[in-house]
Amino acid sequence: MKERLQAIRNACFEKLEQAQSLDVLNEIRVEFLGKKGALTEVLKSMKDVAPEERPKVGALVNDARTAIENRLEEVKQALERKLSELRMAEETIDVTLPAKRMTEGHRHVNNIALAEVERFFVGMGYEIVDGPEVEEDYYNFEALNIPANHPAKDEQDTFYINGKILLRTQTSSVQARIMEKGKLPLRILSPGRVYRADEVDATHSPCFHQVEGLVVDDNITFADLKGTLAEFAKEMFGAETKVKFRPHHFPFTEPSAEMDVSCFKCGGKGCRFCKGSGWIEILGCGMVHPRVLTMSGIDPEKYTGFAFGVGLERIALLKYEIDDLRLLYENDLRFLKQF
Repeated sequence: MKERLQAIRNACFEKLEQAQSLDVLNEIRVEFLGKKGALTEVLKSMKDVAPEERPKVGALVNDARTAIENRLEEVKQALERKLSELRMAEETIDVTLPAKRMTEGHRHVNNIALAEVERFFVGMGYEIVDGPEVEEDYYNFEALNIPANHPAKDEQDTFYINGKILLRTQTSSVQARIMEKGKLPLRILSPGRVYRADEVDATHSPCFHQVEGLVVDDNITFADLKGTLAEFAKEMFGAETKVKFRPHHFPFTEPSAEMDVSCFKCGGKGCRFCKGSGWIEILGCGMVHPRVLTMSGIDPEKYTGFAFGVGLERIALLKYEIDDLRLLYENDLRFLKQF
């Protein structure tokens, strides 16, 4: 029995000398000291030992177990020290190296353009307002005098969630909500994200941004609208910018117009940028339709107002001479770093 125990001890020590990881060490512990280990098998055979010899054999087994456990602990501590040294070597920091250069972010070109627009209108006494992007059909269409059979309500243009809920197609819905509150006079600007079922190309996107303005007060005339937008154009595109209004139709304004600005690239002489016309279409506008005022609880006999809307991306594309809308959203740092 003594020779058997010595053989077990020697076999264990030999394997411990070759152990290179804590996992292997645990496997050796199980092999020799586990429930089905070599020493456990020796203890199970004690029934075959003569009663007078059992104390002596038991002492030998305990000595062997103690020797193996002590050696396991020594090897474990040595391995842990070695692994710790390796980790420390990998994590060493050379404090003499220069620091990594931090890359500073900056505003997106859309936000730069929006800040300029908001600064101008806030300076004229306008309030910046916001509203839900998931909107009711009533505020997006009906409250703006767009009847149920209007082409703009076709599912080809609008993202419907159900029959009464949709993704707003214009931020004019915010104006309808604000007018409904009846707190007059109103001078508001409502920038925000809008959605339309358009194919993605150089000038279209299913998700883009609009900035719409609304003024409702006593004795507001088309002259007020023209004067406001003329100053806005000069602020955005230069002091020499001229404006031109062309008759148009929008359901929520009457009369309605589209405004062009003189080409700030060629000064109105005609160039590739303005397609030779000397003018660039910039926004739509008009006097608030009396029916829209009535639906919002405002007396059209007492109050009048004007409204206008411009695509934020259009301002950015024109102001910074960008020829493809997709560049604004492709996250190409070579492009974005220019601004």
